[in-house]
Amino acid sequence: MVMTNETEARIPLEDLLVFHRLARSLTASFDLDTILRTILDHMERLIEAELWTLLMLDEEKQELYYAIAGGGEESALRDLRVKVGEGVAGWVAQHGETLIVPESVSDPRLHAPDPAKLRKVRSVIALPLRGRKGTHGVIEILNPHAGQLNDYTIAFLHILADHAAIAIENANDVGRIQQLTITDDTTGLFNVRHLYDVLARELDRGHKKGVPLGLAFLDLDRFKLVNDEHGHLVGSELLARAGQRLQELSRPHDMCFRYGGDEFVILMPATGKEAAIEQASALHKALMTTRFHMKNGLELTVSASVGVSYAPEDGTTVHGVIGAADTRMYDVKTNGRGHVRGA
Repeated sequence: MVMTNETEARIPLEDLLVFHRLARSLTASFDLDTILRTILDHMERLIEAELWTLLMLDEEKQELYYAIAGGGEESALRDLRVKVGEGVAGWVAQHGETLIVPESVSDPRLHAPDPAKLRKVRSVIALPLRGRKGTHGVIEILNPHAGQLNDYTIAFLHILADHAAIAIENANDVGRIQQLTITDDTTGLFNVRHLYDVLARELDRGHKKGVPLGLAFLDLDRFKLVNDEHGHLVGSELLARAGQRLQELSRPHDMCFRYGGDEFVILMPATGKEAAIEQASALHKALMTTRFHMKNGLELTVSASVGVSYAPEDGTTVHGVIGAADTRMYDVKTNGRGHVRGA
């Protein structure tokens, strides 16, 4: 009799294969966008509904944003935000619990705020993406078709959410490790290893598509005096603050790197000669007028020498472009021909 009950309680082989395929597909990649699209694909195949969405949590702002959506609404939802605690998704993120509202039930959370702008929400299934490190987001299915709110579907969605949360945490962990390998410890800027990789890709893109590129090589003047007079802790702090300031002064599509010591590189994709010199000069002027308030109460400024190079004029290799900018920077520093040299 016991054997019969155990046999009857077993999960059908077909269902086990479905769960196995789900687990394999969600652990096959550490790319977050690929994982999110895999989750959406499983939701769309499992359950018929008007809209499938996956919202991710911005922990700093305590807001949810629509990372991906089905039902043809991805572009319309892209810029919308839902505060934690608001509406269905916000409630699920706040409480870390599944919320199922059938069509026959009136729930005030259905009327808040963003998805309702696009369609009338009559029913919803919402599940938290909750892993070891907390809730990362919410799966939300709006207006599922009649008969979809059965025990099998809900159980499968819970399994999907559990596997998805693990996959998201793994992707985030890998992303953090990868970020550490390309980031300079002192300044938080990209390191020289990453510079070589990015510059090589940009030069290859420029060669294939005829896109220009500018590069500014910047060296802080007499920086050794800061270490000698105030100590290496102050010197390291000033390097970090100078690097952060360079990042702030750069355009959104430019990239800042610490080349080594007190040297920095600003990579300016799709930027020709005149624009590169103009940007480097403006950045240099703003850096020179910045007053850095140090933790020990000191107020320090920096000066710098800058050399600018361009591709393809100065070459199409990594070392050729960096070398041309370095040579011009050194000429500024030794011959005093101005603070920025671009030719």
